[in-house]
Amino acid sequence: MYLKKHPKTLLVIALVWPEPASTAAGVRMMQLLQVFKNQGYRITIASAASKSEFSADMVAPGYETAEIKMNDGSFDVFVKELNPDVVLFDRFLTEEQFGWRVAENCPQALRILDTEDLHSLRHVREQCFKKELPFTTEAWLADDKTKREIASIYRCDLSVIISSYEMELLTEVLKIDKSLLLLLPFMVDEIGNNTSWKTFEQRQDFIFIGGGKHAPNIDAVKCLKSMIWPLVHKQLPEATMHIYGAYLPQQLLEMHNPKEKFLVHGRADNVDAIMQNAKVCLAPLRFGAGIKGKLLSAMQNGTPSVTTTLGAEGMHGILDWNGYIENDHSAFVAAAVRLYTKKEAWQTAQDQAKTLINTLYDKTSLDSILANSIAQLQQHIATHRKQNFIGSLLQHQTMTATKFMSKWIEEKNRG
Repeated sequence: MYLKKHPKTLLVIALVWPEPASTAAGVRMMQLLQVFKNQGYRITIASAASKSEFSADMVAPGYETAEIKMNDGSFDVFVKELNPDVVLFDRFLTEEQFGWRVAENCPQALRILDTEDLHSLRHVREQCFKKELPFTTEAWLADDKTKREIASIYRCDLSVIISSYEMELLTEVLKIDKSLLLLLPFMVDEIGNNTSWKTFEQRQDFIFIGGGKHAPNIDAVKCLKSMIWPLVHKQLPEATMHIYGAYLPQQLLEMHNPKEKFLVHGRADNVDAIMQNAKVCLAPLRFGAGIKGKLLSAMQNGTPSVTTTLGAEGMHGILDWNGYIENDHSAFVAAAVRLYTKKEAWQTAQDQAKTLINTLYDKTSLDSILANSIAQLQQHIATHRKQNFIGSLLQHQTMTATKFMSKWIEEKNRG
């Protein structure tokens, strides 16, 4: 029971309980929670999903948790009693399900959507890849998931966008007003000049890290096994390719082959320690969206990487990459071998990681940007909502199909 209104209250409606040791999305959510905690918010995380043994401990940081049900009026009672100042939707699917209930029961609450990445963009790119068709913005705009995700963005007061490419897509292609969007990449600690990373001589082998529930990661491992690693291994027979990832499917586990020095380990107990021992990170991503946690982790641990244009998308701005960006398989292999064998090239790439982290991902400055954006919105929320006509249009009863579908399901369940 919430008997007393806290000065500042945040409700996070999570699609799944965060697993920072398993997914980049889990890391992202924990970063956002820390920002609100630093601002003095009382934080409640609610989800309709089941917890796993790898779900983050929410008790130790002082967060409260609640189990909620989809298509159930009990949420109305819960959210009205909590009466949060801010509601953070974890991906557009939670906003579709619970957004209208929040708007009806807590109309003054600031509604924020954390997109994680544009799911519609990732979805359409995967479909184009499978059909061997080039991705186009026209194909993205035509997809039903895109329409749903963009509608969710308009219904919220602010949407947090993780990738600069996705920010450009929303503002330049769809012409969404920038007042509804906030570019906020991963937030990590600054890398000081006295940071001591392992040297070129102290490292060995190649590494790939990626969760097995993420289709782009599965495809990347397949690409490594069949197209890239055989060519790298031929030139560097002493090197080993290490594959790590939570929830790896059987088809990837069966690729484990010590004779080929292609080792599939599964879940990584300590990503930083493993990444710091590797000499080069390989990420031949052929579809996907957002910021790639594995590549940011490589930067944080001074591990040069080779990836594709899509892999590096939205991650380095006008700055040089900390390694190489190659789409052609032969060029990708040549870049991997060059980084592994040429100390000067490797050292230059490692040094560039510090520049990228400190310029684009500095936690202190990004924390302030988010906190200031929220404070400004809260001061002028009535004016902000009046200016978002499309958002108010989508809240109209004639446009709220998800609301009435939910009510129908609720009545059906009662019967």
